[in-house]
Amino acid sequence: MHYLLRKQVVLLIIILLSCTSQLHAQKELYRRNHDDLVYYFGLSLGYNYSYLHLAKSPLFLQNDSIMSAEPGSSGGIAMGLLATARLSNHFQVRCNPSLIIGGSKYIAYTLSKTKPGEADFQIQSLPSTLVSFPFQLKFNSDRIGNFRTYMLGGIKFDMDLSSNSAARNIDDIIKLKRNDFGFELGMGFNFYLPFVTISPEIKISNGLSNIHQQDPNLKYSNVLGQILSRMVVFSVHFED
Repeated sequence: MHYLLRKQVVLLIIILLSCTSQLHAQKELYRRNHDDLVYYFGLSLGYNYSYLHLAKSPLFLQNDSIMSAEPGSSGGIAMGLLATARLSNHFQVRCNPSLIIGGSKYIAYTLSKTKPGEADFQIQSLPSTLVSFPFQLKFNSDRIGNFRTYMLGGIKFDMDLSSNSAARNIDDIIKLKRNDFGFELGMGFNFYLPFVTISPEIKISNGLSNIHQQDPNLKYSNVLGQILSRMVVFSVHFED
């Protein structure tokens, strides 16, 4: 996963440097009054890496059938709307409700004791389709020609439409809660074009609430304590 993240970051930097050099070469200043707008809207497309942060429960050391439990990561796509309001020359507030599809995660278990016909390596898949509501504060740098950088931070509320928290005790399935909240930190770049502003962005999105609905009757669940969501998001925003 870390190799893929490094590859994506390097690719993003190359693209940004290329776009920046082209924009600096242009003498015409596009969308001169855009930063003076009280509010404006846009669309966003993104790709994310999502994974889980696990904490073992005290029962893990007492359990003699499960040797290890390790989280796995996966990728997904995000589509969202964008609404930005101006506070001052350098500060803005932004709302970016998004639908995140395909961000399923999994936990891989190694077993020391198995039932007849059961493999000693098991994967518990946890499908996820999120509706995310982030609210962010942006700090913008001064504009240099048709280019500007920004940093952002804020909070988010997530609803998992694929949550299995109401599932019955079937196949020792792990149950995850439907709702989550957390914080986000990131940075991005504004490229001003004649009719649109394109803003590539990278951010981390960390959940703060325990989304594990622990069930002592499920062997894959009772060895786990706290489960927190983690996500790295690469987005491109198109602003009017």
